[in-house]
Amino acid sequence: MTDLELVAEIKKGSRSSQEILVRRHYKLIYSFLYRMIGDKELAKDLTQETFIKLLNNISKYKPSSEFRSWMLTVASNHAKDLLKSKAYKDSRNTYGLNDNDSVTGKSVFSIFEKNEKRKEIKEALEELPDYQREAILFKYYHDLKISEIATVTNASVPTVKSRLNQGLKKLKIYLQRGEMDEENTNG
Repeated sequence: MTDLELVAEIKKGSRSSQEILVRRHYKLIYSFLYRMIGDKELAKDLTQETFIKLLNNISKYKPSSEFRSWMLTVASNHAKDLLKSKAYKDSRNTYGLNDNDSVTGKSVFSIFEKNEKRKEIKEALEELPDYQREAILFKYYHDLKISEIATVTNASVPTVKSRLNQGLKKLKIYLQRGEMDEENTNG
């Protein structure tokens, strides 16, 4: 069954279609939320909450938009709500970030392509503003087109391009900074 067929069945009250839809897209939503938030347990909770929201609001889905984009929009908005919350900000200030790790390689793109040094990339991504991190995650981790990212984030195409460009520049600086810190430590 396609997503649209599942949605139609869910609107009729089919529990089995709900289960199929959740199983089909769980990894996508979880991986996005994990990369956005950076905490596995919290990402699991947010993923469950996102699917509850999706299923409770399935009647609001308009088949004119791609279902995957709609789901990611719901997940993104849920993550943004958390990131804005005082409780989350307080917990981040309590635990802080670990800046002791280094990165090898000169290009952000080669790091993405080789899929190495995940911890360093994750830490560098956490340094970015939420809107830049979100755009990079959608583009490089979920292979969304710029127009899809614009739809999901409710931003214009030029804004998404700017967020990607600025975010990648900052990532490169953060990653090179880690490289220089490592050289200074070893030298």
